[in-house]
Amino acid sequence: MYELSGTVKVIFDEQTFGSGFNKREFVVTTADDKYPQDIKFECLKEKVELVNKLKTGDKVKVTFDINGREWNEKYFVNLKAFRIEAAGAAGGNSDEPPPFDPSDEILDEEPPF
Repeated sequence: MYELSGTVKVIFDEQTFGSGFNKREFVVTTADDKYPQDIKFECLKEKVELVNKLKTGDKVKVTFDINGREWNEKYFVNLKAFRIEAAGAAGGNSDEPPPFDPSDEILDEEPPF
């Protein structure tokens, strides 16, 4: 399980395949480094609903798994998002976290294992 925070840059249309399988991808831009990185994530099946709640420009924290596979001697890596939360803005000099506001939360689900 990994986490990454950034700003939603692109939200792609949902893709549905003949087998009934569906997915939706989105890109988050990080600002942690000298050079911002655009990171593409995917949500599969029922997790597509997570992406439906996003808007370009939203600040989010994405929790994801890394999936790798080989096909015809080529290797692919996918970042499979299973939780997307609104990124909390840190304010003031207090050591206490900001109070919880349910309207800030986009979705908080655990992966179905």
